[in-house]
Amino acid sequence: MTVQSTMQSTQGIRRWGPAAIVTLAATAALTALTVAPPANAAARPARSSTEAAASRDAGEALMAIVSIKSQHVTIYDADGWILRAPVSTGTKGRETPSGIFTVLQKDKDHRSNLYDDAWMPHMLRITWSGIALHGGPLPGYPASHGCIRMPYGFAGKLFDKVRMGMRVIVAPNDAEPVEFSHPALFAPQPEAIAAAPARAETLARAADEAARTATEAKNAAAAAAREAAPLTASLRKLKGLRTSADEALARAESALAAAKSDDAKARAEELQQKAAARVEDLQKQLDAAEANAKSKLDAVAAAQDAAKAAEAKRTDAANAARDAKLALAPVSVFISRTTQKLYVRRGYEAILEVPVTIRNPDQPIGTHVFTAVARAERGLRWTAVTIDSGDNARAALERISIPQDALDRIAPTAFPRSSLIISDEPLNRETNQRTEFVVALHNQPQGGLAMRKTPNVRVARGNGWDDARFTPWRGGGQYYYQRRYGWGW
Repeated sequence: MTVQSTMQSTQGIRRWGPAAIVTLAATAALTALTVAPPANAAARPARSSTEAAASRDAGEALMAIVSIKSQHVTIYDADGWILRAPVSTGTKGRETPSGIFTVLQKDKDHRSNLYDDAWMPHMLRITWSGIALHGGPLPGYPASHGCIRMPYGFAGKLFDKVRMGMRVIVAPNDAEPVEFSHPALFAPQPEAIAAAPARAETLARAADEAARTATEAKNAAAAAAREAAPLTASLRKLKGLRTSADEALARAESALAAAKSDDAKARAEELQQKAAARVEDLQKQLDAAEANAKSKLDAVAAAQDAAKAAEAKRTDAANAARDAKLALAPVSVFISRTTQKLYVRRGYEAILEVPVTIRNPDQPIGTHVFTAVARAERGLRWTAVTIDSGDNARAALERISIPQDALDRIAPTAFPRSSLIISDEPLNRETNQRTEFVVALHNQPQGGLAMRKTPNVRVARGNGWDDARFTPWRGGGQYYYQRRYGWGW
C-alpha cells in the first residue's frame, strides 16, 4: 500500500469513526517507510503470504531464523519449528544485515524517533543501533529501513512467546537447525549442575559477609585516623619547623665559609651555632613527639592495612559469588578464525578469553551456530545451523582445539540454551555490555548496521529500564567497547 492509496481510502473510512482514523494514521506512518517496489518486482517469484503454526503443542521459543532470500521467519523450539510467517527486510542501501543476534529489548508499543514517530508494534530489538523485528506492512519484497517487518497479528502472538536473549539468526539464504552431536560439544556434569544453586547461595552469603567486614574495617581505619589527627598535625608542624631550621643552618654555614674578615667570621660563627642549636632542639622535640605518637600511629597503620586486606577479600568474594551466579545461566561461546580466540559470556558478562588452535587457519571455516536445545540422557541435545559458506558444521568443529582448562570452566554447568558459535568473522562492534555476541557476515550487505552508529545503551535494572549510561569497558579484548552517540532510533 502506498501513501497515495492510503489517502484515497480515507473518505470511505471516515464514516467508521475516530478509532478507524487513528488506525489509519498509524498504518500510514509505517507505510511512509515503504519504498516503491523494485523495477523487477513483477518478474520475481511470488513469496508465500501465509502464516503457519505447528500442529503440535509448542514449547519455549529458542531461536528465530530469518531468510533474506525467501523473506520469511521461522520460530523454533527444542523439537522443531512452531511458527512461520512472511517478512519484509531492508531495501537496497538499508539492508537487514545477515548474521547472529539476540533479543535485547521488548516493547509492545514502540514508536520510532528517527522515522516520523512510525509505529513499530511488538518490537523485538536485536541491535542497539536500531534493528528489530516488529509488526508492519508487508508489500511482498524488501522494503524496510533495515528492520524485519512481520505481520501485525503474528508479531503480537510472537511477542509473548519470546524471552530476552532468544537467538535471532538472519541468514542470506534459507537455513534451518538440524540435530547434531559431537564429542567436542559441552558435556555437563550432573553433580556440578546439582550443586550449582547451593554453591551460588553460599558464596553470595560469603560475599555479603566480606562486604560487611570490609565496611567495618574501613570505618575503623577512618576512626583511628581521626583520633590521631591532632598528633599527625603536630608532627607535620614539627617536621616543617625542622626543615626550615635545616635550611637556616645551611645558610649560616655558607655565610661562615664565605666570611673574609675576623668580624665577619665571628658573626657567622655565632649564627651557625644558634642555627645548629635550633636544629638540635627541634629534633629532640620531634623525637619525643614521634615516640609519644608511635602507638597511635601504629594503630592507624594497622587499621589501614586491615582495611586494605578486607577490601581485597571483599573483591575476591564478590567475584566468586558473581561467577557462581553466572554458572546458573546458559553459557555462550564464540570462536573466531580471524582473531584465533575463544570468548565466553554468561548473562551478557564476558568471563573468559583464550587463544585457540584452528587447523589450516588461512582456510574459510564458515559460520555455524550450535545450540543446546534440551537436556538428554547423556548431557545435552544439540542442533546446528550453518549460514555462511566454508566447512560443514562437523568439519568446522573438528578443526578447532579448545584448551582443556577452558572446557573445564565451560562444560560442567552447561544448561539448555547454551551455544557455541564458530565463524570466520570477528565480533561486530555492536557487541557490548548489554548484548550477547553479535556477528555480521562481511560478505553480505550490512546496510542498516553499517550506516548507524552504536548509541549508549540504557541499563537494565530488575524488570525495568532507567536512563543511566554505561561507561566504556575494555576488559576481555579490544573489541568490547561502547561508543558514545545519541540514543534513539
